[in-house]
Amino acid sequence: MTIRQFSFGLLLTVSVFSCNTPKQESGDRPLSSYVNPFIGATTNTEAAGSYHGLGKTFPGATAPFGMVQVSPNTITGGDNGSGYSYEHTSIEGFAFTQMSGIGWYGDLGNFLVMPTIGPLHTFAGTADNPDGGYRSRYDKQSEKAAAGYYSVRLTDYQIQAEATALPHSGMLRFTFPESKEARIQIDLARRVGGTSVRQSVEVVDDHTIRGWMQCTPDGGGWGNGDGKADYTVYFYAQFSRPFGEHGVWSADIPDGWSRKREDIESERYHEVIRQAAIHPAVSSFEGKHLGFYANFETKPGEEILLKSGISFTSLKNAEENLSAEMKDWDFDKTYAACSRLWDNELAKVKIDGGSDDDKTTFYTALYHTMIDPRICSDVNGEYTGADKKVHQTERFNKRTIFSGWDVFRSQMPLQTIINPTLVNDLINSLVEIAAQSGNEYLERWELLNAFSGCMLGNPAISVLCDAYSKGIRDYDVEKAYEYAVNTSRLFGNGPDGYTPGNIGISHTLEYAYTDWCMARLAGWLGKDADRERFDRQAQTYASLFDPVYGWFRPRDGKGDFIPLPEKGRLEEWYGCMECNAYQQGWFVPHDIDGMVKLMGGREKVLADLTDMFEKTPHDYLWNAYYNHANEPVHHVPFLFNRLNEPALTQKWTRDICRNAYRNAVTGLVGNEDVGQMSAWYVLAAAGIYPVCPGDLRYEITSPVFDRVEFRLDPKYATGKTFVVETRDNSPENIYIQHATLNGKAYDKCYLTHADLMAGGTLILQMGAKPSDWGRD
Repeated sequence: MTIRQFSFGLLLTVSVFSCNTPKQESGDRPLSSYVNPFIGATTNTEAAGSYHGLGKTFPGATAPFGMVQVSPNTITGGDNGSGYSYEHTSIEGFAFTQMSGIGWYGDLGNFLVMPTIGPLHTFAGTADNPDGGYRSRYDKQSEKAAAGYYSVRLTDYQIQAEATALPHSGMLRFTFPESKEARIQIDLARRVGGTSVRQSVEVVDDHTIRGWMQCTPDGGGWGNGDGKADYTVYFYAQFSRPFGEHGVWSADIPDGWSRKREDIESERYHEVIRQAAIHPAVSSFEGKHLGFYANFETKPGEEILLKSGISFTSLKNAEENLSAEMKDWDFDKTYAACSRLWDNELAKVKIDGGSDDDKTTFYTALYHTMIDPRICSDVNGEYTGADKKVHQTERFNKRTIFSGWDVFRSQMPLQTIINPTLVNDLINSLVEIAAQSGNEYLERWELLNAFSGCMLGNPAISVLCDAYSKGIRDYDVEKAYEYAVNTSRLFGNGPDGYTPGNIGISHTLEYAYTDWCMARLAGWLGKDADRERFDRQAQTYASLFDPVYGWFRPRDGKGDFIPLPEKGRLEEWYGCMECNAYQQGWFVPHDIDGMVKLMGGREKVLADLTDMFEKTPHDYLWNAYYNHANEPVHHVPFLFNRLNEPALTQKWTRDICRNAYRNAVTGLVGNEDVGQMSAWYVLAAAGIYPVCPGDLRYEITSPVFDRVEFRLDPKYATGKTFVVETRDNSPENIYIQHATLNGKAYDKCYLTHADLMAGGTLILQMGAKPSDWGRD
């Protein structure tokens, strides 16, 4: 069966979650057992109705915010950032690094391990012709995943493969049939979206290898090289039993060949890899396209394990990472340790009520928010800086993968509540990268020190402003402010108050918002002249509003409005990034009253906003109205609160939670985008949401669950927990009738961050009909 023949319709209805994994602790069901890593684990564009695809998550094993992710990979090339898509019918191996929920061709996917039997293949084969290489078809019914665990049966070899991970290391357990030609092979060149450009491997002894893979923009990767990702992955790997014969394969890639994504997908490139030279019994080797193999003779049901430490800093650190975390070969114990890490992290938000599917949807969403920004410093605190030198962490853990344009909206505000130290780490990391690189500005989309420039706006300024406003300040504040000023100077609206060009609406509105953030920072730091300047700049969003047309329009370099397309404000990419002007035009979170006045007043805006939701497809897949599949509209349902119609916020957020998120592979209507899509659900399902990070206000909406408890960090909160409870909540009773906060009547449709950090309980009485609660 080829990929094209596979029926994707099954994925729309079946839940693939299984707890059929190694036994966990007894007693109450652990929270990690609710996690279904298959939710969103597809890149399928047909099911999405859009070139962006669906969730693009990976189903493999990882620890919370861990450096290592041991996950099956089904494809190399194309816009498949996770390296895996559920509808694919063969697996090419298990990589030790992955990205979560991203487009732009992706990166990582390094150190690809595959168990095989029979003749040695140096090429993975293709999805259409798995027999042409070492990849294997697999039994879909055997595929299982949980937090920290993955398993599958590779039917071409009759091998059971299992994976687990700890923060800096991963472990694979392979159960072989009887064979005199059993093998574990490692593709050292493999990389999602491209290839590593040079590799080295050394045989330390008869069960240990170590080496590195260098990944540069010349080998594609992030943005097919345009993302400027430039990193080296170091590994220290051990086999649970000595190997017999071993060796290296080396493909002779001509010096003049380009090695971007489209090149490594070509038949010409594939043929060179098929013809790779085999070098038996070598003790070390370095080359452009290497793989390592170890041969075994196995008895029926014999297990061979492989474990490896990973480092982005040095061979020594890769070895130390492994020895610190995986001292023995007990796979089940390692998985149990990973489960405990997840249980502790997931306990930061506890829920009661809802169905098992609802709980799985919620805890998987929370799980997806706890993958990035991941640690990239080693167990000894060392990390590779943006200056390519080795540095030592002191007050923070070095973190990477900041998908700024996405995560400033929901993901990072969520972490300010449940993981404020992580936010502090992130800001420290971004400030250090700015200093070490010599760029001295805050990058908007960072990957392993790379200033990729991906997307637009100045999201790091939003994260900084929101963190500082909430007392998260354990970093060099003056330096952070200096780099924020530089960022706004380098990337901001022009002297006329707007950014010209055909993405000008998105640029102008997002820059205006982060200018507002800069004004708040300047005011808190006593920089009054800066505050006044940035406050003026924050109002320039209005410069793109066409009063005749009644909506935002992009201007050209001369100041003239760019002609309207046939679909008007519904035309995707007209003035906007990955959306249309109707969707982007609502993004004035810092001045909603001014926006409403500009648009013609409350009644007109309310009618327009209501029309937008009523024309939105029931399934919330990619569309021209409320397009929940992409980030620019994520705050829009909560604008009804600001229009004095909170019942409509309650109506539509409950509808989105019900129909845009499900316990299924297709349960995310758009790319996960490194935690953003899932963070929206966690917050909305809990009944709170920040429309404007930096202003300390959370809109109250209709919770999905009977009780949601946030565990607070005593370093930043005076209370221990903040609880949102409902009375008479149900799929029908979605409207708030009245409320109490800490036992006192509460009639506001919002809370402040101070309310949350003080701890307490918000109780919401629910009913089937809209009420006047929360209205002025």
